[in-house]
Amino acid sequence: MANYIVGITGASGSIYGIHLLHELCRLKHNVDLVITNAGKMVLKEEAGISSDRELKNKLSLCNKFLRIWDNSNFEAPFMSGSNPFDALIIIPCSMGKLASISNGISTNLLERTADVALKERRKLILVVRETPLSLIHLENMVKVTKAGGIILPAMPAFYHHPQKIEDIIDFVVAKILNLLGIKHDLLKGWRNNRNY
Repeated sequence: MANYIVGITGASGSIYGIHLLHELCRLKHNVDLVITNAGKMVLKEEAGISSDRELKNKLSLCNKFLRIWDNSNFEAPFMSGSNPFDALIIIPCSMGKLASISNGISTNLLERTADVALKERRKLILVVRETPLSLIHLENMVKVTKAGGIILPAMPAFYHHPQKIEDIIDFVVAKILNLLGIKHDLLKGWRNNRNY
């Protein structure tokens, strides 16, 4: 059982974060969740979720594994380098959050945790969600990559012949689970009959 931090920001695509939370809990991993204020607005707009209680109800199998933290809470244990975690996944990651992380700005819990992940050489995965991309966005992605983070754009493929939206979402979540080294049954590899 691993310990993961998941951040949901104000970029479109909060459903990616919900699906990742579901899979991590289903696979019995502990998850600490931080949602930015803009992330809460997008969750309400895109998923109809307007409170922590509604989110927990939607993710009922997570009750045993999930803790939700306010983004202004600077007492969360994982914001210190002395409390190790296995990975931080920000999904979706807005360009504003990317800019803060790439420039070492830590004005809230999620930014501070990303700063800790980079300085402690822990796995940091940013599932960026924007199109088109400006030169500033691209340069910020390069900075995070040079600092040790992983940029995983929410870019689903179609070789697995998705039949519904969930199949497209699961493709991106499967890529994250692969990077985390977690076995799953969401996606078969290209021309491969076995699951990753």
